[in-house]
Amino acid sequence: MIAARRTVFRSALSALAQVLTLAAAPGAFAHGQPHAEAPAAPVAQAAAPAATPPATGGGTHDARAYFTDTELVDQHGRRLQFYSDVLKDRVVVLNVVYTNCKDACPLITRKLKEVRDALGEEAARKVHFISISSDPLNDTPASLKAFAAKNQADSPNWIFLTGDKAKVDFVLSRLGQLGTSVEEHSTLLIAGDVPNKRWNKIRPDAPPPAIAERLKLLTEPVAKVSLGK
Repeated sequence: MIAARRTVFRSALSALAQVLTLAAAPGAFAHGQPHAEAPAAPVAQAAAPAATPPATGGGTHDARAYFTDTELVDQHGRRLQFYSDVLKDRVVVLNVVYTNCKDACPLITRKLKEVRDALGEEAARKVHFISISSDPLNDTPASLKAFAAKNQADSPNWIFLTGDKAKVDFVLSRLGQLGTSVEEHSTLLIAGDVPNKRWNKIRPDAPPPAIAERLKLLTEPVAKVSLGK
């Protein structure tokens, strides 16, 4: 039974590592030149720790160990622990933005607003949208709040995060979304059912209804599987 549980856990962590590594793949919705997809190698290396699960614990403790409780700051100036306050027990969709972007970041943010609308209010209450700044040196909570309002993203369950650059970079590396510059961040979306370790990568140029349907699937309960003795 213990061996079976370890196998299931390793499979879940392996799937997460694959999602985070694939998030670096080129060919997704591009920011244009030079604001394009980040090179694959650095991000793949950053995602590597997911392949080695923590030695002890189970359930959400493992997710906390991987994502960590690095302190970031949201658009309202609140200090949040990344795992405990942002991810824990939630269905999430994460993306990377910076407020001085003139092309893809506003477009993707508005598209995510369309996704939220397509979910309907009942499903939207179950999904948390998380936008993390790739430019924490310039993106203050106030500028993120203004960006959210300008792009109609000041909705319930939508968090914009910034903070100390080293801490933000660390979180982005754990998500496989750390680029070599402010502009060179991945535009792929990462969707996850955190407690059940279900993760998807989603192209941001997918139609909003299709993205909404993917997120709805993540909000559905997972059937319990008996592992035997």
